[in-house]
Amino acid sequence: MADIGKVLRDRLAAAFETVTGSTVDPALRRSRFGDFQADGAVGRPDGRAVAAAVVATVELDDLCSDVSVAGPGFVNLTLSERALADRLAAAAADPRLGVSTVEPETVVVDYSGPNAAKEMHVGHLRSTVIGDAAVRVLEHLGHAVIRQNHLGDWGTNFGMLVEHQAGGAELDPADMSAFYAAARRRFEADPDFQERSRRRVVRLQAGDPDTIAQWRTIVSTSQVYLLSVYDRLGVRLRESDFAGESRYNAALDGVVDDLLAKGLLRESDGALCAFLDGFNAPLIVRKRDGGYGYAATDLAAVRYRVDVLKATRLLYVVGAPQRQHLEMVFALARAAGWLPASVRAEHIAFGSVLGTDGKMLRSRLGAAIKLTELLDEADTRAGAIGIDALKYADLSSDRVKDYTFDFDRMLATTGDTGPYLQYAHVRVCSIFRRGDVDAVGNDFAITHPAERALALELLEFPGVVARVGETLEFHKLTTHLHAVAVSFSAFFEQCRVLEAPEPVRASRLALCALTARTLRAGLDLLGMAAPSKM
Repeated sequence: MADIGKVLRDRLAAAFETVTGSTVDPALRRSRFGDFQADGAVGRPDGRAVAAAVVATVELDDLCSDVSVAGPGFVNLTLSERALADRLAAAAADPRLGVSTVEPETVVVDYSGPNAAKEMHVGHLRSTVIGDAAVRVLEHLGHAVIRQNHLGDWGTNFGMLVEHQAGGAELDPADMSAFYAAARRRFEADPDFQERSRRRVVRLQAGDPDTIAQWRTIVSTSQVYLLSVYDRLGVRLRESDFAGESRYNAALDGVVDDLLAKGLLRESDGALCAFLDGFNAPLIVRKRDGGYGYAATDLAAVRYRVDVLKATRLLYVVGAPQRQHLEMVFALARAAGWLPASVRAEHIAFGSVLGTDGKMLRSRLGAAIKLTELLDEADTRAGAIGIDALKYADLSSDRVKDYTFDFDRMLATTGDTGPYLQYAHVRVCSIFRRGDVDAVGNDFAITHPAERALALELLEFPGVVARVGETLEFHKLTTHLHAVAVSFSAFFEQCRVLEAPEPVRASRLALCALTARTLRAGLDLLGMAAPSKM
């Protein structure tokens, strides 16, 4: 069932094309002058005449009780009570609330990406939460989603870490940072340990069995810790989703050989680099010492995800500062033929987490705040809903912008917060606990203005979910759910439900049930719970 906005938009677009002979965006939006307003004719010299011709042409008798032209070409549309009731009934009868599945793609979502042997910090929160929401929305729309946690589990630091472990250092999944910090202190203070660590890197890269076994112990212990954090966050990442840098190690020589054969690399100061049109700096694929950096690994990952995983859409949920790096990787992969035109590669960028002072969120000592410390405080302050409140605060901001981390604001039960939405769901559930409600039907009769406002919000849910599946702008979904909650609050205050006479009572109960289902579905897409009591 297409959402009402899309139906109106499509019919108006067809009428505009008939009238003008060209493609015109109807510019449909919600309006206080009707249920919707189309501004597609506004700004044209003959705008009012065009709008009048569109109104005369468009077929809306089955949907609208009033369609009129105002001002310089505004088209105001008011839905009929029958159309509202029919649409609500269809949504209520649909287990998916009107959200259609789409032509499925195979979508790889690269997110979280912490480092082995280190604890996650606040900087990992956004990638993990945004990535999880992307996975949930895309899966709900019918896509085949492959989660990829690009764990930092390879490189020169692991020579130091393996050598530290070989010397008897203990690994504790609950405090990985202590292990890493101790190894770093030894490396900086002990020249002999430095030399042994460098030799250990060579042995690691050469595949020495004993070194590889110790390296695997470090990585697997790190994964135990990471999975415990993901479990607390309520995200869908699992052990099978780890796809670390080490997975691509054997492919790196081939990446360079193929790029050289295609004439896409040239030597610069001992390194092999790609000089790409439109970029001021080269992309270093192999360093002067013969080692490989992030570019080579990322290129190998692109090849694997397209050739082996058969992805048609690649999503990289990575901080905004990595924009140019990823653009260069995508450009080089396309030039090499590894990223065909049929495959979309997208950087799902996000801004930084700021403190209330407007600076990067740090501990009092200036260090990055451990993610577990934030989760602990959220639990202490708000129990079961605390972590959900963190997630909502992240997702409700425009992801490309920085946002301010403020526990007091994000845990409030008023305003645009997670607890407000969850409390709205609790209020709906309370109606069904207070009265004798044996069953809820799908018969709607929308007459009160507060009923109408709530109904219109509920009917927009399918369209919002579909658009978020394309744009991955999750603040559009949170904004919609907040509007549903606000409209329900007004309805709750202005309209009697259990005390209303029949058939009004039945209609309002059905409206409440649809509201609860919509809030539950939307919160689940954000990775949040919908409690029935708070």
